[in-house]
Amino acid sequence: MFTGIIEEIGTIRSIRKGAKSAELKIAAKVILSDTKLGDSVAVNGVCLTVTHLTPTEFSADVMHETLNRSSLGKLHSGSTVNLERAMAANGRFGGHIVAGHIDGLGVIRAISKDDNAIWYELRTTPAILRYIIEKGSIAIDGISLTVATVTADSFSVSVIPHTIANTTLAHRRVGDVVNLENDCVGKYIEKLCKLEG
Repeated sequence: MFTGIIEEIGTIRSIRKGAKSAELKIAAKVILSDTKLGDSVAVNGVCLTVTHLTPTEFSADVMHETLNRSSLGKLHSGSTVNLERAMAANGRFGGHIVAGHIDGLGVIRAISKDDNAIWYELRTTPAILRYIIEKGSIAIDGISLTVATVTADSFSVSVIPHTIANTTLAHRRVGDVVNLENDCVGKYIEKLCKLEG
């Protein structure tokens, strides 16, 4: 489980592609201080398992299902990625519950400045939008953000300068594809209502 509070920006060192899978090597500093083999790390919001570790990088396998549902297949050597270690039981819970299981993709439709904030409007599918509510939570590339507005085919978030400076959002442009994870609470409520109904 993660909180969506990004700890650092890592860099893809290499990608070894299989027929339907991939192995990522990612350079990092902060998160490697106490990471061990088998630990979970969210990479652009995708929960991956550390399979190899050095003092300056870690490796993780990406299976076919994950490549199909996320934007990890679009990464290349030199790409920057948001990194977060799994939440410690004794840590603060600063964002929202983020499982690291991507629901789908969004495309950045517009970026605009609003005094000290930056607005991002994202287009996505009805299947994703059904769980997005105004003032609810959404994870974009693993970043816990608050939804400001919702339309029939898009939603918007307003992002503070600290988040821009410490995540890959600073490098995102109109047309870029991002990973989206809905707040899991709505999905559980919907399932329980169907069981009760």
